[in-house]
Amino acid sequence: FDQFHQSLKDNKMAGQAVRTLPTPLTLDDFDVGVTLGTGSFGRVRFATHKTTGSFWAVKMLKKAEVIRLQQVEHMISEKNILTNLDHPFIVRLSGTFQDVKFLYMVLEYIVGGEFFTHLRKAGRFDHQASKFYATQIILVFEYMHTSDFIYRDLKPENLLLDKLGYLKITDFGFAKRVAFKTYTLCGTPEYIAPEVLLNKGHGKGVDWWTLGILLYEMMAGQPPFVDDDPMGIYQQILAGKVTFPRHFDRNAKSLIKKLLVADLTKRYGCLKGGADDIKKHKWFQGFDWDALLSRQLTAPIIPTVSGDADTSNFDPYPDSLEEAPLPVLGQNKDPFVDF
Repeated sequence: FDQFHQSLKDNKMAGQAVRTLPTPLTLDDFDVGVTLGTGSFGRVRFATHKTTGSFWAVKMLKKAEVIRLQQVEHMISEKNILTNLDHPFIVRLSGTFQDVKFLYMVLEYIVGGEFFTHLRKAGRFDHQASKFYATQIILVFEYMHTSDFIYRDLKPENLLLDKLGYLKITDFGFAKRVAFKTYTLCGTPEYIAPEVLLNKGHGKGVDWWTLGILLYEMMAGQPPFVDDDPMGIYQQILAGKVTFPRHFDRNAKSLIKKLLVADLTKRYGCLKGGADDIKKHKWFQGFDWDALLSRQLTAPIIPTVSGDADTSNFDPYPDSLEEAPLPVLGQNKDPFVDF
């Protein structure tokens, strides 16, 4: 604990945010505030760590729902993967703990709100803004793929903006370490790659497909394959016909076409050159990748932030108190023993 206080002092002297918290953690260590987001089995709440006064986003997952929706492995995997990742454009996990009803993940608090909200407000982005965000995702995927991790869940809702307007990728529930192929069907209908739908086994290529979808959505204001019925979306994905609005930048269109290719032997990102093929594409000509990584570029959207504890960039959510009872488990069968 003394060592922890010393590192806290060092952090403060260096003018840095607190990166680590003393363990073991419990909910009593935090003042829990407003809800920042909700999902199928829990919510994310703003929280202040009482001892350090530092701000966090605490993901609270209902054990009963995680078990009911058969997501135990995904949750344990998310924790293990986030523990292994350290990248400026990935949300940092500081610690995990649990009680009788909930699993808790203590994540870095990203003050600028959801990228999704900023995109919807703008309607669509010009190609310069889209390029700024796409390059960050490319660097994250390149970094993850080097260690055989695939993300599998890229969409505007899983991206946050920090106070400088740079991206942070969050929600690693579908991420997985895969050297060659995996067969689980997962993802958001509009973003699912054809090889996932065909259950042929999929790998790193799915991430490059989702990048193509996100690029299109940023510049068109909606994904390329849309329908009220997921089956309709899947039929369009398998048909593979992408139509572009007339305002699209020629080079952006060329890159999207090279990413939204069903044939993995032709999809950019999956070829011999890997992520370099994408980075060297004409659309990125003259782009300063080093300045991006060191956050020296001015972001197209700089969120209005009054301080590190500002939650105004997140939509307000009503509080929920109802809890499902925990299913009765067989003797000594705690599925969260690894959490």
